[in-house]
Amino acid sequence: MSKMKNLTNGLNENFSVSGVRVSAVKSGIKVKDRLDLVVFEIDRKSSVAGVFTLNKFCAAPVQLARENLRLGKIRYFLINTGYANAGTGEHGFQAVRRCCSELADITGVDESSVIPFSTGVIGEHLPVEKILNALPAAVNGFSQVDWLSAARGIMTTDTQPKVISRIIQSKNGSIRVSGIAKGSGMIRPDMATMLAFVFCDGLASTNYLQVLLGKLVEGSFNRITVDGDTSTNDSCMLVATGASGVKIEGDKDLEDGLRVFFTDLAVALIRDAEGATKFITVCVEGGADSKECLRVAYAISESTLVKTAMFASDPNWGRILAVVGRSGINDFDIDAVEITIGNTRVVCNGGVDPFYTETVGQVEMAKEDLLVNVSLGRGSFRETVFTSDLSLDYVKINAEYRS
Repeated sequence: MSKMKNLTNGLNENFSVSGVRVSAVKSGIKVKDRLDLVVFEIDRKSSVAGVFTLNKFCAAPVQLARENLRLGKIRYFLINTGYANAGTGEHGFQAVRRCCSELADITGVDESSVIPFSTGVIGEHLPVEKILNALPAAVNGFSQVDWLSAARGIMTTDTQPKVISRIIQSKNGSIRVSGIAKGSGMIRPDMATMLAFVFCDGLASTNYLQVLLGKLVEGSFNRITVDGDTSTNDSCMLVATGASGVKIEGDKDLEDGLRVFFTDLAVALIRDAEGATKFITVCVEGGADSKECLRVAYAISESTLVKTAMFASDPNWGRILAVVGRSGINDFDIDAVEITIGNTRVVCNGGVDPFYTETVGQVEMAKEDLLVNVSLGRGSFRETVFTSDLSLDYVKINAEYRS
């Protein structure tokens, strides 16, 4: 299986954001001789915002991250891959606290200034000693430019690092934005089995940044799904160092630019979804409200029958029709519904479009980038969800995940 697109925007690009340094090291947490421990250092004047999984079994690092975000002036992100430290009870909480405490001691900050993140296998205890032994090297290796190593250092089943950097322009000035993310499976909003870290040199208060992040995530990382599963460790962070002196609040151009940036980073996860051969955009319009648009969009995006047909490039449009019909919308007028795949209308007036042919449908389904558009004919609301197909490789990757 070949991946669809390179998910970085230039391997040799300078991703540096003033006020941020990063380090990635090999600590042998789970796999020998691979980058698996990442530390970000954040300037003391920065504002930091975060959103986390809604899974009730949220991991120990998520619990501590929420606590420290409320209590401390954040200076460091500590990220490990290999083990999620979820489902580990009090032992897991003490383990992550010990790691944060050690990093705080080495760098001379309060323990509450460190936010931890973990990703990997659920239910396994964190190898604390390996992490502690690697922390001095991580601190000594801080760099402003080695973001690509950091993106690699947070990967699990990802096949490619996801790292993007841009300059967003406005009439009031410009800001630099860089971000890394990971996540290939167990992806379904409320966020995903994903970690995402976005840094900018714009100026913003913590309260404003937290509100902004909620809006940015709602339209990006909360609009992607691979398999409908919500992880225990989902986290997305936004940091504004203020180094540029350009104020973000009230600047529509900067906010819009950040919205596009977050969407592109989220889309990068779907393009590298486990076993994916197709990138699928599901757009549902004409809904009575956003909620019912999303209900239909997720029903299509998470249908195993639809996703396997997409993998086979099979124009079996009846599967989409059936999903729309069972999506739970009240007072549904099926004659008002239209379903389009790519540029080809497939369904109208309660049945197949009279001009549709299997040959045309096959051409659309053979594309790597697919658009499924459903018009409900009930109102003016519109929502979009990004997803992937369901391949043989997806089954293999997840069947052998702990092997």
